[in-house]
Amino acid sequence: MDINEFIVQVALPEHRVFAEEIVTEMAESAKARGTGIAKRSPDYVAGKMIEGKAVIAFHKDGTWAGFCYIETWSHGQFVANSGLIVSPKFRKAGLAHAIKERVFELSRSLYPKAKIFGLTTGLAVMKINSDLGYEPVTYSELTQDEEFWKGCQSCVNFEILKMKERKNCMCTAMLYDPATQKHDAAKKFAEELQKKPKLYERFMRIKQRLVVKPKPRSGFKALMFLFTLLFNK
Repeated sequence: MDINEFIVQVALPEHRVFAEEIVTEMAESAKARGTGIAKRSPDYVAGKMIEGKAVIAFHKDGTWAGFCYIETWSHGQFVANSGLIVSPKFRKAGLAHAIKERVFELSRSLYPKAKIFGLTTGLAVMKINSDLGYEPVTYSELTQDEEFWKGCQSCVNFEILKMKERKNCMCTAMLYDPATQKHDAAKKFAEELQKKPKLYERFMRIKQRLVVKPKPRSGFKALMFLFTLLFNK
């Protein structure tokens, strides 16, 4: 199975019939990973399809295969590509990357001046984001919109986020800023993930130690310290 067997497109209003299946798979996937997600209702997902703010994928036989949608925060200054999900039977075919690339293009088209960001604990998503030009950043560089952060309440690590006063957590914050166009760090990160399969495990172990320390290094210095450890070994 390869990516040529799939159609990846901007979702249309008639695709809302798949909304129930999509949110069910989102919940099941989060449960399997042992993480939380900002839970969305079928109506919410259907609304994104109607607004033209979602990307959906189908196998050539018409079976639903994957999905992702766009959310905006801070009056359109920040955009998140949220809810990325691929049906289990279609994983390992490069579909997640194709969906993320298409929703990224859609976001840039709809909100050309917005910063695009994400929070993730997943290696695959970190690699895809890096390929697209996202850079690792501190939480202070993300939207401070309270509605966005409320979505973290369903995550198993929410207590850590609260304890750290929303300055750090187990997720890695990544940001694409169209105003800077400085994505060398993102490219390097993507290359290292590709060359060193064990890099992600080391990354998460070091990050966890930094996060759970009573008085961890703060801000951007802590993040750069972490990447120095990873890339210089």
